[in-house]
Amino acid sequence: MKEIKTCNAFAQHICRTLLLMTLLLPVHLLAQTDSTKAIDTTAPEAPSLIAPSIELITVQKADNTIDLKASVKAKVKGTFIKLPMLKVSFVQVNDTVETALGFLITDRNGAAVLNVKAGGLKTDTGGKLLFKALFAGNKAMETAEGEATIKRARLEIVPVKGDSSNSVQVKLVDIGSGEEKPVSEIAVGIFVKREFNPLKIGEGTTDESGEASVEVPNNLPGDDKGNITLLAKLDENEIYGNMEAVAVQKWGVPVSNKIEQLPRALWSSHPPLWMLITFILLMSIVWGHYIVIIVQLFRLRNEDRHATN
Repeated sequence: MKEIKTCNAFAQHICRTLLLMTLLLPVHLLAQTDSTKAIDTTAPEAPSLIAPSIELITVQKADNTIDLKASVKAKVKGTFIKLPMLKVSFVQVNDTVETALGFLITDRNGAAVLNVKAGGLKTDTGGKLLFKALFAGNKAMETAEGEATIKRARLEIVPVKGDSSNSVQVKLVDIGSGEEKPVSEIAVGIFVKREFNPLKIGEGTTDESGEASVEVPNNLPGDDKGNITLLAKLDENEIYGNMEAVAVQKWGVPVSNKIEQLPRALWSSHPPLWMLITFILLMSIVWGHYIVIIVQLFRLRNEDRHATN
């Protein structure tokens, strides 16, 4: 009888434990959907596209060609970055009629330069040309467009060799109307072509005949034959844009482009012989002392072994 009571008490204890564990388990409550609440059917907002910008610059050259220079960049997180590998199309607009000139892919600096012959371009009634650079956009970027308007002109450079000094004669003429008209009161810079950026050596202002003269120094370094490349440049003019003319003359100091071994000197990689010999002697004396010390240590060690034996 006592055993039966013990079993009943144990069974009651187990039932209480299971009931307590059931109450402590998390319960998911199911609620009825509110049919009166409006359902939001709006689609998720699409990610914003990058908005690039195109800067178009024109350069009129003396050989009757025009360089169209497009630069593509965009502002991302407050910083302007250059956009490479983008297709940029160039067109000329004349009375709402667009004439395709070609297309290029931007380089790693986001730039593309197209050279066109100005002889086949049609000017408007004012003798002006309107160019556009277009980017059609893609999945990540919006469309972009840049334009530039210039008036046709020509910049000439003529080297003048004198007895004691040399100079260049520049001439600026307006050819927008089909006739050559001198342009006065325009500042034209004279430069010498260098590896990275041109070196400015002077500036002249055109007179009533559209001409200006600038002296060229005689100590300019040239190539191995003494040739220097002279540039006449008109930068960012409101009417004519950018213009450029080139002339090559043998007016510089010859500078060899061959790689030659420099003479022995303190500042070169080949020191003088007396310094090299002195250095070798000093190092020999120092290391000689180390060698003598090591030999003497070995001798003392051997003598100590013989004495012990």
